[in-house]
This record gives sequence, structure tokens and C-alpha cells, in this order.
Amino acid sequence: MVGQTGVNTVLSMITTLRMHVRNKDSRTFFRQYMSGKLLGLLAVIAVIYLTLWFIGTSAGASMLHADAPAVKAGDIVNPLNTAWVCVTAFLVFFMQAGFMMLEGGFARTRETSNVMMECIFDTGLCGMLFYAFGFAFMFGSGNGWIGYHYFFLQGVPHTYGTTGIGFMAFFLFQFAFADTASTIVSGAMVGRTDFKGDIIYSFFVSGLIYPIFGHWIWGPNGVLATGDFLGMNGTPMRDFAGSTVVHTVGGVLALTGAIALGPRIGRKFKRDGGGMPPGHNMTLAALGGVILWFGWYGFNPGSTLSAMDFEGIGRVATNTTLAACAGALVAVMWVYPRSKKWDVGISINGLLAGLVAITAPCYWVSATGSIIIGVVAAVIMILAIDFTEWIRVDDPCGAFAVHGAAGIWGTLAIGLFATGDYGNPAFGAKGLFYGGGTDQLISQAIGSVFVTACVLGAGLLVMFAIKATGWLRISEDGELEGLDIHEHGAPAYHPEPSYEGYSPLPSGKTTSSAAPGVPAGVSTE
Repeated sequence: MVGQTGVNTVLSMITTLRMHVRNKDSRTFFRQYMSGKLLGLLAVIAVIYLTLWFIGTSAGASMLHADAPAVKAGDIVNPLNTAWVCVTAFLVFFMQAGFMMLEGGFARTRETSNVMMECIFDTGLCGMLFYAFGFAFMFGSGNGWIGYHYFFLQGVPHTYGTTGIGFMAFFLFQFAFADTASTIVSGAMVGRTDFKGDIIYSFFVSGLIYPIFGHWIWGPNGVLATGDFLGMNGTPMRDFAGSTVVHTVGGVLALTGAIALGPRIGRKFKRDGGGMPPGHNMTLAALGGVILWFGWYGFNPGSTLSAMDFEGIGRVATNTTLAACAGALVAVMWVYPRSKKWDVGISINGLLAGLVAITAPCYWVSATGSIIIGVVAAVIMILAIDFTEWIRVDDPCGAFAVHGAAGIWGTLAIGLFATGDYGNPAFGAKGLFYGGGTDQLISQAIGSVFVTACVLGAGLLVMFAIKATGWLRISEDGELEGLDIHEHGAPAYHPEPSYEGYSPLPSGKTTSSAAPGVPAGVSTE
């Protein structure tokens, strides 16, 4: 009935339209009506065009703003670039979800809630510290070693420097980077760190170590950014998106934390006849790794700080992708002969090593160069895991190998693979393999060694000082009970409910046994 009514309505409309088309008066009215609409639309467009033209001329502007003060360059916010930086900041911040899943998957079931809590609390703490003084130390104007403006975000201009990016958008972007560096540290300290110790070392990492050392490379007139440091001879150290500033700093601090803590109870190293215990949930870890890969498209392309750099954004994103692909493949192939197994965990760390390594040189290298960088990063990462295992350092997530070792390699890679074709002469770089000589490589090496040594010293000092208070490592009973229960009062996984006596079978009979993971009494046929 309803369908027939609809058909009748459509047929009636068609009949009416045909009558109007055949009627001469109807056709005349339609032409006059549409002509009037078109003339009105053209008039509106003409008025808009003339208004914009008048405002755009110097005479019109002077008449409209005769008494207005001159606009300063620093007050002009570029809306497109600001929006680009905000979007990429959101992507970088989303990497926290990746870290939580990655570390949670590599951890044991009894410490998974602890990983989640540590990442959440550390993010909140980092935000407060970066607002209060971290950003000021890192990006405030000052000298080559530290900044000292913009404490508590007071007295800030409309834009950051000459970028044309809204100041608060730039702050948000850099906060996301700071949060990443601090989260890396926890990856090597999983399973045996007192939560009070987590809070204390996070304070020093987010509030002091990361921003002060980062100022040397990214801050205004940073001593390594200007090339004024000993032996650099005016050639600045380059780090486009943070292989040193974020990843080497975070990875080396992770190593110092693992050294100060000592291994987990029962951890047996390879040279003693043992090996790395497997993570409890490779599904969670793999998803975390891919989320981090996705977030890296904010990390690296976002560091252009310009949505108008179309060619640069595309090149950086492509280089980022290719390095990750190469790292994942080579890591799996390199490890396969050892165990005759296709290792999921090493595939995750392989793609991450490629991402870490390409982070510094991504703007200045070619697609082929990015693949080579990813290949070498995967091998270096595996050798670094072997090294930490050999020196009996317990790093459950491979944080030092992935972020520290691969970060150092990525920093040096600029001095080898930078083509010299990208960026203006003041911003560009040219490496040894492209006829640039050794100047850039030497500056990269000096900067990397200096930062690594300073972070190593500062990290050991902080970690062992916290250890001396008795707050760095959880008690033996607490570790055996599990951090989730001992520290947070709730496990990540609750036990399955009992199905004893339950039978969904029509006969009321129960099966005598069940397949693994299937409750007794449930048919698996």
C-alpha cells in the first residue's frame, strides 16, 4: 500500500512538470525568475570583490586603519601552519596509547596495570612541569646552555619566534615530545620499580634533564645548534625531529634506570643459560608498535612546522615509512637463523628502530638513504640487545637498544646520507657520501657523544640517588606479589568466573573435558 502511494506521487509530479513545460506562460515565468536570481547573485559577487579590492589597496587600508598602530611581525599568526602543528601534536600525543600497549604487552600480567598507571601519571606530571619551567628551560631565550623566559607561560608573544605559529600550539607540540622522552625511560624499568621512584625520576627527566639538554640543540642559540661548541668549527649539529633530543636522551636514561635497579627476581641472562622472558601479550604489543608508527607521522612531518612545505612533508613521511619497513624486515630475517622462529617481538622493535633512526635525518636524505638507515638501525638494535644481555642489564622492552642505540646511529647518519638537495643553505645539510666532506659528520659525532655522556652521567646520578633513599626498587615481597596488586590494588586481568557444573547441552550432560581455554561443559564441536 505504501509503495503504491509513493509511485502514484512520483507519477503525479512528472505529469505536472510536463504540463508546465508545454505551457507558454509557465516557460516565460521560469526564464524571468531564473534571470532575476542570476543577476542578484552576480551583484552580490561584485560587491564582495570590490570590497576586498578596496581593503587590499594601500589607500583603502590607510582609510580603514588610519589610527591603528603598526602590526608587528611576531603578532601575525599563520592559521594554516598553526592548525598543522596542532593536528600533528595530537598525533604525537596519541603515541602515549602506543607506548602503554607496547610496554604492557612486553610486561608480565602482574605488572600491566602498573605500566598503564605510570604512563598516565607521567603524562600529567610532564604537562605540569613543562608548563611551569620545562618549556622555559628548553625554548625560552637565554644563552647557549639554558633558557630563562616564559616560566608558567607568562609574558608569551602571539607566535613562537619567527615561525608564525601560535605560541600555545607550539607549546602543545613540544609538550607531546617531552612526554615521549619521559615515557621511553619506563620501558627498561618495568616490573620492579617503586611507584614513588617513578614519580621522582620522572620529575627530573621531564623538568630538568630533557629540557636543558634539549635546549643545546633545539633552543634559541643552543650551543650545539650554532656550531660554536669545541671542535665543531661553526657547523651546527642537526636533529630534525629528535633522534638525539628525544630518543637518545630517553634511551640512555632508560639504561641508567635499569642499571641502578638491577634485574628482576629470577631473571636469568643468556650467558648464564637463560634469556629474555617473553611478554605476556604480543597482540597488545604489536598493536602498540603500529600505533607508534602511526603517531610518528606527527612526530616527523609535523617537525616541518609548516603546512606549506608540501614537498618536505611528503618526503619526510615517505622516508619515515621506508625506514620502518626496512627495519622490521631486516630484524626478523637477522634473528631467524638463531631460533628458526619468526619473532613477533623483534619485528616490533625492528620497525621502531627504523623509525627512531630516521627521525633525525628524515628531512635531508633520499628514499634510498632512508632504507639503508632503517636496515642498519635494525642490525644495531639487535646487537645492542645482545650487549645489554651480555652485561646483565635487564631491559624488558629493549628501550636502550631501540631508542638509545638506534638514536645515536640516526644522528650520525645525517653526516653520511644528507644529500644537500633539501633546505636552504643555512638549514640544509650535506653528508660524506654526497660530497659534503666530513664537517657535518664530525659535528654530528661531537654533539651525539657530548649529549650521550652528559645524559649518562646525569641519569646515573639521579637513579642512584633515588636508590639511596630506598624508593627506587619495590620490596622483594611486593615484586613477587606483583606491582598491580601491591602498588595499585587491582590486577589488569581478573580471573575467569567458574563454570563448574554449567551445561548448555539439551540433555543436561556435561563433557568430561574441554579444549584449552574453553570452559568445561561447553561443546567445541
